[in-house]
Amino acid sequence: MPRYIHSALAALVVAGQLSVPVAQAAASDYILVLVETTYPFGSGAVLEVRLIDTRTNAPVEGAVIFATRLDMAPDGMETMTSPVLALPGDEPGLYRFSADLTMDGNWRFSVAAKVQGEVETVQAQIVIEVQP
Repeated sequence: MPRYIHSALAALVVAGQLSVPVAQAAASDYILVLVETTYPFGSGAVLEVRLIDTRTNAPVEGAVIFATRLDMAPDGMETMTSPVLALPGDEPGLYRFSADLTMDGNWRFSVAAKVQGEVETVQAQIVIEVQP
């Protein structure tokens, strides 16, 4: 094949790659929503969080939840924490966690997720009300 044909083909490939827009979502295209925000005081509370793509309102499966924290920051006690344990999910886009709610009041549940194929991290801080 003549050299000029190779050069022309290479130029077409590069031009084609430059002209194809890459659609990528932002973290703001997703939302983490706690299913229930009021819980009774005690051990073994199950916190269920839905990860939703706001562009389609569809649940997002296969995200990696890599940071969770439960503390009483809303009531001025950020150092009052409770461990959070991941549980198996039973439906698409639903992520479950177990925690001991050791004091009544307002708790902050912080969670971060990586959605497959997305660069940005989806984060949320959700207030939970714990009642006696």
